[in-house]
Amino acid sequence: MSARPISRYPVPKLEDLPDDIRARMLEVQEKAGFIPNVFLTLAHRPDEFRAFFAYHDALMLRDSGLTKAEREMIVVATSGANDCLYCIVAHGAILRLYAKDPFIADQVAANYRKADITERQKAMLEFALKVALHAAELVEADYAKVRSHGFTDEDIWDIGAIAAFFALSNRMANLIDMRPNDEFHLLGRVPKA
Repeated sequence: MSARPISRYPVPKLEDLPDDIRARMLEVQEKAGFIPNVFLTLAHRPDEFRAFFAYHDALMLRDSGLTKAEREMIVVATSGANDCLYCIVAHGAILRLYAKDPFIADQVAANYRKADITERQKAMLEFALKVALHAAELVEADYAKVRSHGFTDEDIWDIGAIAAFFALSNRMANLIDMRPNDEFHLLGRVPKA
């Protein structure tokens, strides 16, 4: 267990937070058993916290042609390319749980092309990484390739929006030196007995 601070910026005490933010954190704690550090660290600026999580929820919780695991694959692959330790570890844990696969997150973070995922998912991640790293270079052929794997234009919007949002998240996590919760490192790695 690390003794390092979870952020280079001040982390407010739970009791000092606005009621809506504190309630959200307690709800997450009840469900997960702990409060992910992203909640604690971004609470440093309550208005930005609210905006961040509103957009996060709009992307990650909406009905979509993408499964929950595929959304997390996008986060893990793009976070790997953006060298974001927090998001690789935290979203890697979530991906392992959704996919029910203890190996998938490490594979996707290191090199999705070699991961044990479908060709459709590889096409999705190729597109997501282009959005995350080289969005100005997108051409019609990029869209045609993901469409050829059965993705609709709305799915393509979801892929790109998740990649773009987490590019922001990756940069913020690196800016504030956000440390992943220790709990995330083991989550989903060993099947439940």
